[in-house]
Amino acid sequence: MGSKKSKDESTSFLPTSAAEMRLRGWDEVDIILVTGDAYVDHPAFGVALIGRLLETSGFRVAVLAQPRYDSSKAFKQFGPPRLFWGITAGNLDSIVANYSGNAKVRDVDQYSPGGNPYFGESREKSERRRPDRATVRYANLARSAYGPIPIILGGLEASLRRFVHYDYQQGKLRASVLTDAKADLLVYGMGERAVVEVAQRLAAGRDLAGIAGTCQRLTDAQQQSIAGEGHVFLPSLAEIEQDREAYLSAELLIDKHARSLNRAILLQKQQAMWVVQHPPADPLDTAEMDSLYSLPFTRKAHPAAGDVPAYRMISHSVTIVRGCFGNCSFCAISRHQGPVITSRSEESVVAEVEQVTRMDDFRGTISDLGGPTANLYGTGCGSKACSRHDCLHEGVCRHLAIDERPLISLLDRVSRIAKVKNVFVSSGLRMELLLKTPRLLRKLLTDHTPGAMKIAPEHTVAHVLRLMHKHGPDILPAFLALCRKIAAETGKECIFTPYFISAHPGCSLDDMKALARDVRKMGLTVRQFQDFTPTPGTISTAMYVCGLDRYNRKPIYVAYNAKDRMQQRQVLAEMK
Repeated sequence: MGSKKSKDESTSFLPTSAAEMRLRGWDEVDIILVTGDAYVDHPAFGVALIGRLLETSGFRVAVLAQPRYDSSKAFKQFGPPRLFWGITAGNLDSIVANYSGNAKVRDVDQYSPGGNPYFGESREKSERRRPDRATVRYANLARSAYGPIPIILGGLEASLRRFVHYDYQQGKLRASVLTDAKADLLVYGMGERAVVEVAQRLAAGRDLAGIAGTCQRLTDAQQQSIAGEGHVFLPSLAEIEQDREAYLSAELLIDKHARSLNRAILLQKQQAMWVVQHPPADPLDTAEMDSLYSLPFTRKAHPAAGDVPAYRMISHSVTIVRGCFGNCSFCAISRHQGPVITSRSEESVVAEVEQVTRMDDFRGTISDLGGPTANLYGTGCGSKACSRHDCLHEGVCRHLAIDERPLISLLDRVSRIAKVKNVFVSSGLRMELLLKTPRLLRKLLTDHTPGAMKIAPEHTVAHVLRLMHKHGPDILPAFLALCRKIAAETGKECIFTPYFISAHPGCSLDDMKALARDVRKMGLTVRQFQDFTPTPGTISTAMYVCGLDRYNRKPIYVAYNAKDRMQQRQVLAEMK
């Protein structure tokens, strides 16, 4: 009986070793997914979600989690994959995971066993579990292990570094990870449609050209062979290196293209090669999202992973919505998840919550029904002709279809499930929408807030908010006034966790002092804040790099100096 139990436990996860592969009776795998995270079989972890989808599509999938990268030995344990290597840095960009915004080495990795970013007790850089620029490092090792087997890049790091990008740890612009890794293909965005098509094409012996939601690496001759009317040429790496303003131009073009769901092909010259981005994959609809989240996840960390802090935080949470049309300058969600909102059905969410209630460690609390922004659930664009998908800038768009009833109904239904005592919404919330949905706001404040409501005003000074591509400073005081009115009527105390950013491009020390005065006047306590971090794939990073206003190209103040950044941060730190 002990032996059977061991086999059942091993085969409930995707195999992570040759021994687990043999327990399934396999002599080879079709696809090896390599990740910089510990393996957690939960839909909030990208490798688990993609792995289960490929498995359900009929492919044999193995997971190589946090492999040693001092040699290709770890990459040989399964033997060569029959179809392809799928390479991802994990749920985070590896530089963001390894370094703070001031490029200081982080001593915690929430996606590693015990939060320890090192393989053992050593604090040597070579012993970190996740290498810097993990996508490129893993791709090189996979190539070293088995030569010409196709290498497909995907995940957040690959998606946001698919064109010329800024690396804040090195303090320089870099070429696309696709060209740096010399990979065969890069899947951008959430990737479900594209990765299944990649597997099916390779299984059928077909090439990978033109798949929606992918980027190819082409020579001059290959690029010229696909040249066509309507293609968009981005400033090249050479042009950007000569003129930093060209980087802002490129990022604005990529952003506009992504938000409009434009079908034109994007091209960017990278040294001797071209990165060619094919049109985006269509967003998943509700039925497809429901199907995705109903895949047979164990909702556990693999035994070899042990205690993974990121899993602990989300183990009793459920994703209900995908996408964001907020389009904040400093955020890459709309570029990665897309600007179209997809909400799961009530039935699908309820089924997943019921699964959570059967977990051994469930004690009655659903920690979050959320997503990038929880109260986008049930919203959508009422204009079929819209190409902006920029629904909250300078006020809520008149075409935005806002309906608070779906989320209210979902919260009520989940609350009635047996064993559920508390249902919280811990994800961020957009204040502009809550002002237009007072019944939902009242419900959240009185029944579904875990101690404090998370809001993200980011700043209070008008010109800084403008550069952040957010609505003006009037939203926060109006929101607080309404919440306090509800509190007075219900007798429920209102506590807020406002999130602020210091040292954003265009923000000076005087602006931070003005923010502090505004916050005190509004009676808020600063609980969460961070220095602006120039991560890849955002307009704010482009403004940081070139020191120009995104709208009029005029010079703006940027706190490049560490002392200046620390002074801005200290203004908020003193308010905690």
